[in-house]
Amino acid sequence: MNLRHSGIGMTSKRTRSRMVERLRGAGIEDEIVLSAMLEVPRHLFVDEALASRGYEDVSLPIGYGQTISHPYTVARLCEIARNGRMLERVLEVGTGCGYQAAVLSRIAKEVYSIERVAPLLSRARVRLRELRYRNVRVKHADGQHGLALAGPFDAIVLTAATAQVPDALTGQLAPGGRLILPVGVDRQRLLAVTRTETGLVEESLDEVKFVPMLAGTTT
Repeated sequence: MNLRHSGIGMTSKRTRSRMVERLRGAGIEDEIVLSAMLEVPRHLFVDEALASRGYEDVSLPIGYGQTISHPYTVARLCEIARNGRMLERVLEVGTGCGYQAAVLSRIAKEVYSIERVAPLLSRARVRLRELRYRNVRVKHADGQHGLALAGPFDAIVLTAATAQVPDALTGQLAPGGRLILPVGVDRQRLLAVTRTETGLVEESLDEVKFVPMLAGTTT
C-alpha cells in the first residue's frame, strides 16, 4: 500500500478535520468551502518530504520560486469567490501545484486554470488527473490575459499580485461575476470586483502578501 496516498498519521482525514476546525475558528464560515477543504488531500500536492506538514497553516515550497498557499488563504479566496452562490464556471490564474484548483473544483461545475511555468503546469496536470478532478482544465498561458475563449466566468481568482485591476480579466466576468485579486506593490490588499448591471463595483478586503504577477510564459 502507498502510505502517501492512503493518508495515515499526519496525512489522514482526521488531520484535515483539525485543519478545517482551525479555519472555522479563524473566521471561514462557508460550510461548502470548508467541506471542500476537508475533501481535498493537500499533502498530495507537495513534495513527499513535506507531506507531514501538509495541513499546517503555512505556505510550502513547490519549486521554481513558487509556493502552495496557506490553507487559510485558499479557503478565504474560495469563500469570497463563491459569495454564497453556486458557481458554474471559474478561472484561476496561477495553477501552481494544482491544490487550489482542486478545491475550486469541489465548489464549481467547471474550473479553468492558467499557469505560466510549464514544468509546474505539467506536474499539476498529472496530479489532478491521478486524483480524478475531471472538471479542471489547465492551460500554459500568460495569466494577465485570462482565457477569453472559455469565458465568461462566474468567478476569477488570482494567486499573484497586480499593480492595478487588469481590464482583460474584468472583461471576462459574467453578469454578477466576481474577480478576486491582491492589488498593490509594497502594501497589498485583497479586492473583490463585481460586475453589476451598472458597471464594476470594487470592495477592499484583507491586507495580504502575494508574489507579484509576471508577464509571459516559461518553458
